[in-house]
Amino acid sequence: MLRKGMKIGKKINELVVGERLQITEKIEDKDLLLYLGLTNDSNPLYIQHDYAAETSYKKPIVPVIMLNGIITSAISKHMPGPGSHIREQHLTYLEPVYHYETIEILFEVQQIDLNLNIVDIYVSAIKDKNVQVIEGIIKVLPPN
Repeated sequence: MLRKGMKIGKKINELVVGERLQITEKIEDKDLLLYLGLTNDSNPLYIQHDYAAETSYKKPIVPVIMLNGIITSAISKHMPGPGSHIREQHLTYLEPVYHYETIEILFEVQQIDLNLNIVDIYVSAIKDKNVQVIEGIIKVLPPN
């Protein structure tokens, strides 16, 4: 039973191939510190400017698992929404995302399998208006 006022996400028969969602996220220090604190990840590439300056990245980068969290959160909150569950994901991280950068993430329903109750959602993220940083497919079980 749902709490009073709790909204359930879209069921499989409410989704349409080609349906899109776009979100914009700016990576802030508070988000990075929260992630690093929760995971106890002390990779200097993520937080130490002097260390990162000596690498090919030249400055600290955002952990890919944090970017993945932004993506999965959008699926849980918006498309299909509350009650949905990610079954499988295949994401490629094409370019690094640096602290304070803004990324735009596009989600698009690519395929719907009514028999298996699985939706394939294409994910693409860009920064600086044209640099693709993430691409892939997430298979989601919408609420039933």
